[in-house]
Amino acid sequence: MMETLNLLLFVVEAVAYFALMVTLLHFRHRLGLGVFLTALGVMHFMETYLAAVFYVSLPFGDVSPGSSVFFSGKLMMILMLYLQEDAATVRQPIYGLFLGNLLTVGIAWVLQLHQPLQISTNHTPDVDFLKEMGWLMVWGTALLYVDSLGIILLYEKLGDFFRRRVVLRFLISGFVLLTFDQIGFFAALHYFLDVPIAAFWGGWKAKMLAVCLYAAMFAFYEYRVRRIGAAGSARSISDVFGDLTFRERYNDLLERTGRDMLTGVYDRTRMEMEAPLMLLEALKQGSFATVLIIDADHFKDVNDGYGHLQGDEVLKAIAARLGTTLRSSDRVFRFGGEEFVAVCPGTDHEEGLLLAERLRWTIATSVKTPDDRPITVSIGVATADEDGVDFTAVLTAADGRLYAAKKSGRNCVVGRPGVVKLS
Repeated sequence: MMETLNLLLFVVEAVAYFALMVTLLHFRHRLGLGVFLTALGVMHFMETYLAAVFYVSLPFGDVSPGSSVFFSGKLMMILMLYLQEDAATVRQPIYGLFLGNLLTVGIAWVLQLHQPLQISTNHTPDVDFLKEMGWLMVWGTALLYVDSLGIILLYEKLGDFFRRRVVLRFLISGFVLLTFDQIGFFAALHYFLDVPIAAFWGGWKAKMLAVCLYAAMFAFYEYRVRRIGAAGSARSISDVFGDLTFRERYNDLLERTGRDMLTGVYDRTRMEMEAPLMLLEALKQGSFATVLIIDADHFKDVNDGYGHLQGDEVLKAIAARLGTTLRSSDRVFRFGGEEFVAVCPGTDHEEGLLLAERLRWTIATSVKTPDDRPITVSIGVATADEDGVDFTAVLTAADGRLYAAKKSGRNCVVGRPGVVKLS
């Protein structure tokens, strides 16, 4: 009977917690996001304290509401915050919690140096408990940081398989990350407070139950609350759930905007927007950024000899080789005609020369005309900040070296040290 009553209270606590927090999140633009973040943060000490000392018996084991209800709810609310805002906003409460808990531990160490007065015979200050709780809170917040990062990344990755099934992604992400958290946090409880191993399984089952409850309420919120609030328009549930993936659709649209229609790489307009920022960011981080200008040799002869359609195929093949050879952090742009520009952050001049030579060799050995003649390229290489601190200066330097490569007989790479020719 007691276990059944405890289970009922468990469900009531989960529903009440979610309802309160989602209300604060829903009205964040009216109340201010700080109200939601503060409410999220002030629960942290209670969560940790309850997880350490307060357990109840449920039909499937001994469970702490602090860990199973409130911490699980916090992690799922952080995922909801990410869905409504962005990752930069999510980092704020996690950093605040972590620094606050470090401060708690530091203060506890300092307080041990005092000789406190016995003001009341019934209450004795327990600094050791405060310090112990502080370390548990630091460990819990470190796990929360990893959990939050992991649950966001997993949610986004699951979008590759279940793009429109956001509730399923929400549920799976909660299952996986709270399992990870249960292992990590229970290890600390067992080490510091000697919590028995049997409590691990009860806590894990309770967290899985909590995730199911939160996922059901999340679905209700998305289908009913947000739908009603969205101008009352009659939309299907898939459209409502699509609100959550707006950022994904926006990013996909942004990714396709500024693409060269023929080759699929970014166009010159996109280069003029992105390339200066890429160089600036690399220099801010104390790193290099190398720019390559790649030009197809004798491309006019290809158009004249085989026709413009075949010339288009050659350009597409060159772009494909550039895409497979360069790193994911690099960007390729079509500069105009048969010229391409590659921006490679975190790449110094020597590395840029080696990369350019690999590109030259790859194209020369794999791109051919219809009569099996190789297509070759000439490449000019320049690096920030050695060749300039802004994109225009570095691009100009690379363009001058491209001209030198063509004067040197083409099918070669020219950088500051000299010429690398085909052997």
